[in-house]
Amino acid sequence: MKVVAALMLMTAAFFAAGCTKPDEPNNGGNDNDGNDNGIGTYNGHEYVDLGLPSGNLWATCNVGAETPEGYGHYFAWGETESKTTYNWSTYKHCNGAYYLLTKYCNLPNYGYQSYTDNLTVLEAIDDAATVNWGTGWRMPTQEECSELYENTTNTWTVQNGVNGRLFTASNGNSIFLPAAGWRHDDVLDSEGISGGYWLSSLGSGPYLAWYFGFTSSTSDMGDEGYRPYAQCVRAIHPAQ
Repeated sequence: MKVVAALMLMTAAFFAAGCTKPDEPNNGGNDNDGNDNGIGTYNGHEYVDLGLPSGNLWATCNVGAETPEGYGHYFAWGETESKTTYNWSTYKHCNGAYYLLTKYCNLPNYGYQSYTDNLTVLEAIDDAATVNWGTGWRMPTQEECSELYENTTNTWTVQNGVNGRLFTASNGNSIFLPAAGWRHDDVLDSEGISGGYWLSSLGSGPYLAWYFGFTSSTSDMGDEGYRPYAQCVRAIHPAQ
């Protein structure tokens, strides 16, 4: 079983305007088809076209961030607000322990009073991207993050003083993911050393969820983390 980095283990950012355009609302579906460089906005948040086979468009910033280098907010998996303490006792979707889950549970041994719902992908009401940025944005699935990984080249770099990985597509467009670390209890761990980004897919055990993780030397699509620990979210605007 793998867990988040350490314990559970330039770019398209020449955007002077940043990732959010404050004069546009964050709902209502305002859509900009993008300029000749494949940059556009939806609900006031910026995306870039990486020419992926699915047509999905990736946000240029983390949820809660104003620039590509900004960490933004940290979320437990399936939660939509940041908080100060991240562990099983504070986690929304359980009764205080990993074997007392109250949502997203496919094995009765891990459900509160043998609860199961067989949900394996986050619903919109539990998706940090959808709730914070509006309909038309959501967290990527494991398959969608694999598509990004397989159709770009990625390198560890420093952008405006922030460590992270730059993912560059064959069309020349790119996104930068900062190495924001992760949060457990009230601790920020591995900042500047590793990055972890929650995906919307439940893990191999119901107390785990998939995430995309990287360090300066590795990037790995096959990581799972304990659901109550907090990581960043990078949203996608799915193909219409």
